Amino acid sequence: MNETQPFTLRLDDPATLALIVGALIALVLLALLIATVRRAGRAAEAAGQIGTVSKAVEALAQGQHELGGRIASVSESQQTGQAQIVAAMEARLAEVQSQVADRLHQTALHSARTLNDMQEKVNETLAGSSKQTATSLTQLTERLAQIDKAQANIEKLSGDVLGLQDILSNKQTRGAFGEIQLNDIVSKALPRDSYTLQATLSNGKRADCLIHLPNPPGPIVIDAKFPLEAYEQLRAASTEAEKTQAARALRTAVKTHISAISERYIIEGETADGALMFLPSEAVYAELHANFAEVVREGFAARVWIVSPTTCMATLNTMRAVLKDARMREQAGAIRKELALLHADVDRLGTRVGNLDRHFGQAAKDIEEIKISAEKAGKRAHRLDAFDFEELAPEDESQVVPLTGPAR
Repeated sequence: MNETQPFTLRLDDPATLALIVGALIALVLLALLIATVRRAGRAAEAAGQIGTVSKAVEALAQGQHELGGRIASVSESQQTGQAQIVAAMEARLAEVQSQVADRLHQTALHSARTLNDMQEKVNETLAGSSKQTATSLTQLTERLAQIDKAQANIEKLSGDVLGLQDILSNKQTRGAFGEIQLNDIVSKALPRDSYTLQATLSNGKRADCLIHLPNPPGPIVIDAKFPLEAYEQLRAASTEAEKTQAARALRTAVKTHISAISERYIIEGETADGALMFLPSEAVYAELHANFAEVVREGFAARVWIVSPTTCMATLNTMRAVLKDARMREQAGAIRKELALLHADVDRLGTRVGNLDRHFGQAAKDIEEIKISAEKAGKRAHRLDAFDFEELAPEDESQVVPLTGPAR
């Protein structure tokens, strides 16, 4: 309020408007005065009008003076209004500041409470998260332990697979593996006395397994030494030329093996007129039947039946039924003899049961007569107990039980 402010004219201010209007009127009056003076110099007859103009000028000056007073009054009123406005604005500003301070205080309190609640929730969440994290870490540790155990098992299995691969890569060890697999299948399907492993035939050849079937068909040989080199080459072939060459080699190897089995293990009068070629893999069996049908037909012609682990088990179960039937036929005589003895025992049992029934009938009759005697003795005892000394009437002789005879 004490600082020097630059003077500015505001058109919306009444005092300024009054001042401008006064200035304009003064200029107009001055222009009229000048015009009147000029006209007075030109004409003398205008002297009378000068007095009138003077009066007008005096009236104009008086009006200007009144206008200045009004302008001053308006200015004072405006200053008073501005002071009142400033005072009202200062009071309103103080009230607003007070309200803002109160609201800021309430907001601060609410924010503090909200922050406290949020902090408590965060602490609870962190506590729960810590507990859950600890549980998760414990479970993770257990799972890692299981993973380590599984990894050890996988490493062991990898070693076993590598060992199996080493076994299958060697011809002798691969043959031993096939023999072991065949031995396991045969031992589960047949009784121990119905087959022989590594049996030597009359021609000096040793069969992997000889099934003792009755005639016909007779003992049958199972060979487990299948050549897998050509099949491995076929599976590893990447080009058409390699596949064709490997297929040709596999076809030749299987045919050669079929011929060898037919020559070695089919002996007339000693073995059956056929033999079994055991394949230790279902994949090889499927490959032969899918893409080498002519080889399978050639095996049929040579009476060499190709079997896989699954079909070998089915074939052995059929052989087991044949062996069971043959053994039942061998025991048919003994069964008939035992049935005859059983029939005689049943007849004898019937006779003895009849005798026992007669004894039971006689005993029942004796018991009935004993009951009659006991009733009569009871009646006599009752009469004696009542001191009945009257003459006893003679009883019917037919009802008297003699002291000798069947009744005892």
